[in-house]
Amino acid sequence: MMNLNADAMRWAMDRVRPTAKLDAQTLVEQTLRQHGLMPDGRFGSPAGTKTYPSAPATSRKRYTCAAGSREYVLHMPEGPANGVLMMLHGCTQTPDDFATGTDIVKTATQTGMIVVLPAQSRGDNAQSCWNWFSGTDQKRERGEPAILASLAGEIATKNNVPKGRTFVAGLSAGGAMAVILGQTYGDVFTAVGVHSGLPYGCARGVNEAFAAMGGNGSRPSQTKTATVIPTIVFHGTADHTVAPANGSRIINDVLDSASGQQTQIVNNGTEGGKAFNQTITLSDNGTPLTEHWEISGLGHAWSGGNPNGSYTDANGPDASAEMLRFFKAISQNEV
Repeated sequence: MMNLNADAMRWAMDRVRPTAKLDAQTLVEQTLRQHGLMPDGRFGSPAGTKTYPSAPATSRKRYTCAAGSREYVLHMPEGPANGVLMMLHGCTQTPDDFATGTDIVKTATQTGMIVVLPAQSRGDNAQSCWNWFSGTDQKRERGEPAILASLAGEIATKNNVPKGRTFVAGLSAGGAMAVILGQTYGDVFTAVGVHSGLPYGCARGVNEAFAAMGGNGSRPSQTKTATVIPTIVFHGTADHTVAPANGSRIINDVLDSASGQQTQIVNNGTEGGKAFNQTITLSDNGTPLTEHWEISGLGHAWSGGNPNGSYTDANGPDASAEMLRFFKAISQNEV
């Protein structure tokens, strides 16, 4: 593993010859720009893209497949669709509340993405949580993963979305389910965004779930897919609902499943009144593997969110913009 501090621009690379004329800063900037990670001269800034006017959300629809059914809300761009983003709400939330809090729909649809927000029913979970801790809902072709992956796949197919441009992100229980979808349906979802979530397979049952949330889980997390799923994680250091250690475990699971040499780039800064630590890990060919944002003083809330939604903090880096920028970088590498 190679480590790079992006602030000091110091790094150690045993494969770089001492006689190389390219200085470290230039090499870092070229690598990040190539993969959409530093398009505007700073870490985390969104790349410029053609925009389209966003269309109003449709009313709730219901999707049914062999594994079951769920309601969902669909937001369509008025221009041609170039991607699908599935957003999974947290416990006690609704799709509309989550869309408001993340403020992601307008930006995503203006760049041509379809945004689908499934709804967990209280009949399937009394607190409207996705059942990430249920063994049945951690497997392919079973339960909630099968329903959600089938829904995303059908939307992509009907709208001629190119392969490699379907993504999933979520908060808390929704983040944990997003991880599960990446592990069980890597053929559907190209990359995963997780905010305050948990690693795959870290709990079976309610008791283990609470232990894992507190950072005291005894069950080792698991990885199932042979394909490495690029993942961006946001987690607050003051999250007392889902311990920050869970974010680190998600990142480690992805990196442990990747082969070859990895390069880590670390950026420290302050945005929106909160300090952050951003760690980018690139594969041996320079493509993004993971991005880990640790936000100082952030609780169990969406960083840089809209205060009109629940579980948001208006301060801090804009998690929605950063996830969209990460997904764009991944989709460019899939072309």
